[in-house]
Amino acid sequence: MNAQRGAVWSLIGAMSVCAFAKAAETYPNRPVRFIVAQTAGGNADLVARSYGQRLSERLGQQFVVDNRPGGGGVIATETVVRAQPDGYTLLLAPTSFGINPSLIAKIPFDSKRDLAPVSLLGKSPNMLVVNPQLPARSVGELITLARSRPGKLHFSSSGIASSNHLAGELFKMMASVDIVHIAYKGGPAAMVAVVSGESEFSFASLPTSIGLAKAGKLRAVAVTSAARWPPLAEIPTVAESGVPGFENAVWQAMLAPAKTPQAILDVLSKHAMEIARLPEFRSRMMVEGSEPQGTDAATLARFIDDEIEKWRKVTKAAGLKPQ
Repeated sequence: MNAQRGAVWSLIGAMSVCAFAKAAETYPNRPVRFIVAQTAGGNADLVARSYGQRLSERLGQQFVVDNRPGGGGVIATETVVRAQPDGYTLLLAPTSFGINPSLIAKIPFDSKRDLAPVSLLGKSPNMLVVNPQLPARSVGELITLARSRPGKLHFSSSGIASSNHLAGELFKMMASVDIVHIAYKGGPAAMVAVVSGESEFSFASLPTSIGLAKAGKLRAVAVTSAARWPPLAEIPTVAESGVPGFENAVWQAMLAPAKTPQAILDVLSKHAMEIARLPEFRSRMMVEGSEPQGTDAATLARFIDDEIEKWRKVTKAAGLKPQ
């Protein structure tokens, strides 16, 4: 009886493998839903639509962007976790995906168990900007000034645990400076604070700061990427300006439900890597504020692990506790 039962299960398993293999051969044969954890018009949305358009052209089916903001990305992620693992529901995961494990006490899924990495799609740096009246024209001068005035310099952000807040906390930790965080309701308000002198500096997103910097209302000191940002190549990085190893980027990654057939994941990863290398695509994305990455799945998995560990250390140092 046990032998017969084992044979039945082996047959079912073999049939399932064949079914998955056949599905992968014809993938996709209907529209694919790309769940984005942020609102329409934001950086993540632009990345999803840019890649989605190219994937549609290459694979012959529409990649439809479905914006599901809220909950720091948890709502969108849970939608994908609960979807059929057939390649027709994908997640555009934002930076909060690597931060949430440190700040949310009860996440209703396990990112490693319930999701499969596909490709890191894009990265966007923040920019360190200061009030023009502040006597600091470089990262080194800002560090010297902060050390001479412990607890007196303020940096603004778009909110608690936002990317630019945590960039400031990372800077505080790595540069060994005593600076004070002020949270505002959104990036524009945080920029108004620096322009007015209510706060001295900020690690701001490029879209909210670059225009003000070009107009002379803010002074651009450094970018937070590992290497210089090509459209702003004259601006040094924080890492090369006195804080080696410093990097803070807003990023976007493609993931799928766990148990999605490997052949389908490979198709998506392959095309994401090829799209990211297209010169015209790269130029367009850079203008929109995101640098295409196009990694394989293993590279993305390591990247997410590193992000989770990095922000766990930063949030602990900042005294931010899971809620």
